[in-house]
Amino acid sequence: MSFRVQQIDVRVETKTLDNVFITTVVSVQYQVLREKVFEAFYSLANPAQQITAHIYDVMRAELPTLELDAVFETKEELALAVKNCLSETMSTYGYQILQVLITDLDPDQRVKNAMNEINSSKRLKYAVAERAEGDKILKVKSAEAEAEAKYLSGVGVAKQRKAIVDGLRTSIVDFSDGVKGTTSKDIMDLLLLTQYFDCIRDVGTAPHCRTTFVPSSRSAGDDVRNALLQVEASK
Repeated sequence: MSFRVQQIDVRVETKTLDNVFITTVVSVQYQVLREKVFEAFYSLANPAQQITAHIYDVMRAELPTLELDAVFETKEELALAVKNCLSETMSTYGYQILQVLITDLDPDQRVKNAMNEINSSKRLKYAVAERAEGDKILKVKSAEAEAEAKYLSGVGVAKQRKAIVDGLRTSIVDFSDGVKGTTSKDIMDLLLLTQYFDCIRDVGTAPHCRTTFVPSSRSAGDDVRNALLQVEASK
């Protein structure tokens, strides 16, 4: 008769409330009580078999009342239920139950793959939602920035046109006072001609310029057509 702590590992296969078969490994650590050596020696021929039977009884009574997810969450409660049952029974035979551990919960491989797939899908769904929310924020901020830029651009254009109008008004007044006998039309023609030459200068000095000036007279269309026909005929 040994007073050392002994351990027995019992594999129990049963199904859960949601009809999933699961294999559970229950490890029981037990020891002979010194004050009950007589009972321990003469009461049981095979204490390990007795412990195994009680483990089967408790686990197959408890697991069918729990769903698979709940089994993983209530592992400590299951171990405590097994320990209480064994302690009450085995103490009368001279054995002390020191510890009961549920060391493994192993459902069918297909069930584990399905659980991993569900978890992966949830995380992917969460990631997609977060990405979509980020894209939404970027688009909203971009739209707000674009609206603000257009507003400021409009304000700038309005101020620019007001400055041009004020400048033209001042130029017309100064020109009329300096040159006698000129009309407002003469002054406007002169200003438009000046702006026309300024435009030509800016276009001509711009790098990589590809602007083509087309005459705007009544016969301009026919002249352009005739010039294009002559070019084609000369090829």
